[in-house]
Amino acid sequence: MKLTEIFAKNQYSLSFEVFPPKTDALYDSVQTATEQIARLRPAFMSVTYGAGGGTSQYTLDIAKKIREEWGVESLAHLTCVSSTKESVRARIEDFKRVGIENIMALRGDLTADMVGSDHSKWAYRHAVELIADIKASHGDFCIGGACYPEVHPESVTQREDILHLKEKVDAGCDFLTTQMFFDNNLLYNFLYKIREAGITVPVLAGIMPITNAKQVERAIRLSGSFMPQRFKSLVDKFGNDPAAMKQAGIAYATDQIIDLFANGVTNVHVYSMNKPDVAAAIQANLSDIVGKNA
Repeated sequence: MKLTEIFAKNQYSLSFEVFPPKTDALYDSVQTATEQIARLRPAFMSVTYGAGGGTSQYTLDIAKKIREEWGVESLAHLTCVSSTKESVRARIEDFKRVGIENIMALRGDLTADMVGSDHSKWAYRHAVELIADIKASHGDFCIGGACYPEVHPESVTQREDILHLKEKVDAGCDFLTTQMFFDNNLLYNFLYKIREAGITVPVLAGIMPITNAKQVERAIRLSGSFMPQRFKSLVDKFGNDPAAMKQAGIAYATDQIIDLFANGVTNVHVYSMNKPDVAAAIQANLSDIVGKNA
């Protein structure tokens, strides 16, 4: 099933994200965590793609299991940094072979050796080029793209960011998923601006439950996320107590999601970080809301 069919139902929904193992030794533990999350019956599950495509085979294997063995629709990430068109098309054919209909098309994170190197000869330098290629060669896929409620780390202004986002949608992007954010007002302001710019595809709100204090620094480093004072106070108060911080982080994420639902955002994607207990706790907090008509 294409994810756009799920979004068209206009119901409140939760989806969860997992990441593949970096080594064979970790495969079983990741598979177990993924199966436990799948048992929660989310709207769909996404499977990320390692920096530089380093875990691409694991992405394919896990996305296939989610769909075929555990009966949940899957969204396979595909990144294009340093990839050839031939290798990307081979991976797309792999997705098609196992019945995956949904691709999250991303530029991808740069590995340490790529930073500062010459990218001029890369087949793809930006996600828009990957999206256009998938749409032209394999138009039967449902294609997702990333967006930033706050300014993309490599953009000078939000206006420039939104112009590039419009290019991705025009190239064939069917829906967008936001980077993590911790202040819902940032998303509401962003949605107003992109709708004014003519971007009308569904937008999923990406929520990251912060369950330990170390995640805060990583979240800021990866996305430059604004941390509201309310959230900072939570970390200051409970950051040194792992159990309390976990409970408080889940409560904060739940509160964000309830507010999003109440304000017309129907689809929320949770960056669950291979943590079935966190995914289960959030879903339990929303058990009488999720699945109802918006």
